[in-house]
Amino acid sequence: MGLNRRLRSLVVGDATWLWSVHHKHAECREILSLHREGTGVTLRIVFRAGPGRYVAEGHWYAGSITNGRGDLLNLHEPGVVRRLLDETAARDALPATPGETEMDGWPLFDALAGRGERP
Repeated sequence: MGLNRRLRSLVVGDATWLWSVHHKHAECREILSLHREGTGVTLRIVFRAGPGRYVAEGHWYAGSITNGRGDLLNLHEPGVVRRLLDETAARDALPATPGETEMDGWPLFDALAGRGERP
């Protein structure tokens, strides 16, 4: 497994989340995958490129996403992953049952950028 798919650990309360980041060239997207240890729960937060939505694609460092207005997040930074996970929990959108759940990450990005949060 390459560096971009290396599983890293993040402890939040009594839960341990294993996470990794990877890029899909064909679909031009960054994917943050979070697996809640011991539960079978997987959450994939997906950032697809589009108007006003940019992913690294060789222009910045791997795992970076931006809105083109000066807000940039690096999905390889544990603090960024924690803030995205916290925002997902605040929206009551964390999956509770085993299986894979995919969600659009841009609303989470917008919430963090709207509060002026930057890495």
